[in-house]
Amino acid sequence: MASQRESSLELRVGKKFRLGRKIGSGSFGDIYLGTNMTSGEEVAIKLESVKSKHPQLLYESKIYKILNGGLGIPNIRWFGVEGEYNVMVIDLLGPSLENLFDYCGRRFQLKTVLMIADQLISRLEYCHSKNFIHRDVKPDNFLIGLGKRAQICHVIDFGLAKKYRDPKTHQHIPYRENKNLTGTARYVSINTHIGIEQSRRDDLESLGYVFMYFIRGSLPWQGLKANTKKQKYERIMEKKMNTPIEVLCKGYPAEFRAYFEYTRALRFDDKPDYAYLKRLFKELFFRKGFQFDAMFDWTVLNLVCAYFALVSHDDSISAPPALAPAAGQLGTPDQVPGGYDGRGGIGLMGASSGVDPRVRVDPRLQDPRAASSNRLYTREDSKDSDVNFQEMQRMQDLRMQPTTAPAGYANNGGVRDDRLYVAPRLAPTGVDLGESKLGQRQRY
Repeated sequence: MASQRESSLELRVGKKFRLGRKIGSGSFGDIYLGTNMTSGEEVAIKLESVKSKHPQLLYESKIYKILNGGLGIPNIRWFGVEGEYNVMVIDLLGPSLENLFDYCGRRFQLKTVLMIADQLISRLEYCHSKNFIHRDVKPDNFLIGLGKRAQICHVIDFGLAKKYRDPKTHQHIPYRENKNLTGTARYVSINTHIGIEQSRRDDLESLGYVFMYFIRGSLPWQGLKANTKKQKYERIMEKKMNTPIEVLCKGYPAEFRAYFEYTRALRFDDKPDYAYLKRLFKELFFRKGFQFDAMFDWTVLNLVCAYFALVSHDDSISAPPALAPAAGQLGTPDQVPGGYDGRGGIGLMGASSGVDPRVRVDPRLQDPRAASSNRLYTREDSKDSDVNFQEMQRMQDLRMQPTTAPAGYANNGGVRDDRLYVAPRLAPTGVDLGESKLGQRQRY
C-alpha cells in the first residue's frame, strides 16, 4: 500500500523524468531536482506557469537547441507542457562563479582569473558564432560542471539573448539608439547604459567587468546609494563612465587595460578578434610561470580544508609545503574558511572520518557521494512526497511553496539561480542586489 501511495504521488515529466524536490526559484517559476528514470541520472527541471505575463522558457529552450553541442553549453533534455506549466529539462550543473567567488573570500588570484578568462571568452565566441549575443554576462550565469566536467565553465540563462545577425546572410541588425537597458547594471557596457543597441562588443566589455570584479574584489560603482532604482542606475552609469580604464585597472597587469581598450574601440558591427583577446591573457599566464593544471582557487581551498580536517586527528602529520599557510593563506584549523562546525566525511579527498568540530569544513565536502564525482555542493536527501502540478499551482496562488530549501541556503542548480543548495557562506551576504535588471523583461 505504501508503495502504491508513493507511486500515485510520483510526478513525471516528458514520460521519463521524475520530479523531485524544489531546489530553486525565481520570478519566472521554480526549479526542481529531477531524475531520469531509465538511467538514474540527475537533471534540473525548470518550470514556468503557462499564465506567465512574459513567458521565456520556450524561447530559451530554442536557443539551447541551437547552441547544442558546444563546449560549456548545457544540454536540453526535453521541453513541453505539463498541466499548468511549461517544462524544460536540462543538465544539472554545479555552483556559479559568483558562488565560488564568495566561497573564496570574494577575490580570485590572478591565475584563476586567467584560466577563467580563456574559457569565458571562448563561450561567448561560440554563442556569437551561432548568431546570438547573450546580453546578460555576469558571474551568476557561468557555472562549473559536475564530475569529470568540474573544470569546465558553462554559460547559462539565455532568456535575454538576442539574434544579432541573419543566420544565412550574416546581415547584421541595424544600429539603434534609445533602447531600454537590458542586462545587469553592474556589468553592462557603457554603450548599453546610454541606450545603444547591443552587439558582440557589449558582451565582451561586460566580460571585462567580470574579470575586474574577480581580481579586484569589487567594482567602483558597487554600493552606490540613491532614492529610486532609476536614480541608482543613473549613478552607476555616471561612475562607470567617469572611471578611466587606467584607474579601473590600476595595479593589475597591463593586459586588462589592453582588453578594455580593444573592446571599447570596436564598432557596432565589428567581428571581435577573440584569438587576440585570448592570446593577451595566455601570454600573461605563461609569463607569470603559471601552469594550466585546473587548480582554481576553490580547488586549492577545498584541498586545504580537507587536509586540515584530516590533520586535526593525527598530530604526527605536518603540513606539506604545498599546503602550508602561505599557500592557502590559512594559519590554523580555526582559520579555515567556511564558517561551519562541520562533521562528516571529506568527499573530495575520499576520506571518511569524523571531523573535529573546531575545524570549519565546507559542508559541500561532506557528501560521501562527492568522492567519485568531485561535487562542490552538498545535497540532503528529501523524503517529501512529490506533488502534482495542480497542487503546485494552488500552492503558488496561495504564495506557498511545495517544498522549501533549508534555512539559510541559497539557490543553486542547473540553470540560472536554479543551482543546487550551496553552503550558507556561498550565499553572498551584505551584497547590494539592487543593481539587477532594467528594461521590459525584468527578472529578479
